[in-house]
Amino acid sequence: MLFNSVLFLLFFGWVVLVHYSPLGWKSKKFHLLLASYFFYGSWMPPFVLLLIISTAVGWLVARLMHSQNNIRIRRLLLFVSLAANLGILGWFKYGTLFMDAFAMAAEQIGWSWTAPQFDIILPIGISFYTFQTLAYTIDVYLKRIKPEDSILDFALFVSFFPQLVAGPIVRPGQLLPQFKSPQKATRQQFFWGAMLFTWGLFQKSVLADSILGPSAGHAFGMQEEIYMFDAWLAVFAFSGQIFFDFAGYSLCAIGIALCLGFSIPNNFKCPYAAMGFSDFWRRWHVSLSEWLRDYLYIPLGGNRQGKTRTKINLMLTMLLGGLWHGANWRFVAWGGIHGAYLLVERAISGRTEFRATRDLGFIQRFVGTSATYVAICITWVFFAAPTWESCGLIFCSLVGLTESPIAVLKTVEILMIVPVVLGMLVFQWLMRDQEMESVVEKSPTWLVYSVFFLILVSVVLTGGGDSAFIYFQF
Repeated sequence: MLFNSVLFLLFFGWVVLVHYSPLGWKSKKFHLLLASYFFYGSWMPPFVLLLIISTAVGWLVARLMHSQNNIRIRRLLLFVSLAANLGILGWFKYGTLFMDAFAMAAEQIGWSWTAPQFDIILPIGISFYTFQTLAYTIDVYLKRIKPEDSILDFALFVSFFPQLVAGPIVRPGQLLPQFKSPQKATRQQFFWGAMLFTWGLFQKSVLADSILGPSAGHAFGMQEEIYMFDAWLAVFAFSGQIFFDFAGYSLCAIGIALCLGFSIPNNFKCPYAAMGFSDFWRRWHVSLSEWLRDYLYIPLGGNRQGKTRTKINLMLTMLLGGLWHGANWRFVAWGGIHGAYLLVERAISGRTEFRATRDLGFIQRFVGTSATYVAICITWVFFAAPTWESCGLIFCSLVGLTESPIAVLKTVEILMIVPVVLGMLVFQWLMRDQEMESVVEKSPTWLVYSVFFLILVSVVLTGGGDSAFIYFQF
């Protein structure tokens, strides 16, 4: 069930109707849980069972862990939770990748072994809800939080439908307390939630799917070299497509939750206005970068065990962050390049005294932000290209190492891509240190309603689109 579908609007209308009915709070929470299971099961009903298993294991292990003072038993219970959740994630998401890698390694030593072919279907959103469950279990183990007494509340935390299949990855302390008392949106919150939902649909359906996506997909799908201009424009188009697609989903999720009276954290903070790669990861997919920092980088030792160990920890975190995105070595390469970016940045910052971004001159900020954006765009090739061969063709085209390139972008496509990408960059530059809500509050009412109306009309005219969100595959 896609946010950008009539079926979801009907589904959400029913959820809102029940949520604001005279029913008791426990009944409403139970209805939200059933609605979340229905929402998830609309793709593949049997996979609801995996969601229930992950919920049951997380809840039971946490309660058993809390009742134990023996550190060995606590560690064993933690291992059980990690093995169950990561085992399910590993089989469904990485089973084929690891078997193929083993077969290649065996071939190198002269052992002929063919990996069995399994028709494994990736459960949608498994990476997201698995990380939420793991965060809860680890937090209980570290005694950061107490285990949840109500299995209803915990099950709703794991399966809450707005952010279930593509995030943001919500921490236990951010959402679980909100289930303790009735949640209702004020009129202002409901309106703002509706605006965020509509703005998210606009980003997805109009900007990502209708304007940028077709051109980027056409260029990256070519099996031959293309002109340098076309290659760079395709890369910039994909940078906009993946941002509008994923940020659009996050806005929809935040808006839907707010319409029900729940608050979930922002997942994007103008990432293309970042000055430097550390700054980028504080702004892009914030919930994932913070999860990797708190549950992987810091437990590995962070930056507390010397420069060499810090570099290893950082690179390992980024490699695993790349692998989280998909069972393909291109994603690992993407993570490795980002790790290299961060290491180079650390090496430079260790020798150079940097001032705060706001203290830099316009030219310095412009050059720094532009260089960061271009470097980030280069890494998106590994996301956009369907094969390693396609990656090679695009990279050759980007640097002009072509023999007989062809033009793939039409004039009308160029005239659509350029203003949208430039508009995106200017908007993020201006909004870099501002919150959208505060800007809207300061704007004239007539202007807010006019923009909202135009956005709504654009979404309606595109039919809402029928393409799945890119991050559904992760």
